[in-house]
Amino acid sequence: MKNEKFTQDEYDALYEIKRGIKGDRVSACVGRNSKRLSGLKLISIAHNGRISLTEKGEQAIFLRRCVLALRALSEQAGAAVDADVALFLGKKSHILERAEGGFEISDKGRESLEDIIKQGY
Repeated sequence: MKNEKFTQDEYDALYEIKRGIKGDRVSACVGRNSKRLSGLKLISIAHNGRISLTEKGEQAIFLRRCVLALRALSEQAGAAVDADVALFLGKKSHILERAEGGFEISDKGRESLEDIIKQGY
């Protein structure tokens, strides 16, 4: 999964599937991306046509949220970070808690973010 690059449209489709598809028909976004996402095992399509997110799909979304949080914290210390993302990045020593509240990116987190950006994410 490290070398797989996704478009914003593919991430939008994953988020939409995670929220749950309402009705019988899928949106155009999900329809455009379902073949590739299914091939990469990020979603599963049941025999009755129901589309659901796989564990690998959940991980892809979570990693995307982590990268976005690191980017936000590199631009502005104390930016809002979801609790589960903050817990994960804190355990990995990528972010540090600030005395005045919120978080800031650590040197290790800054290095990781630079590597991520060099890879084209």
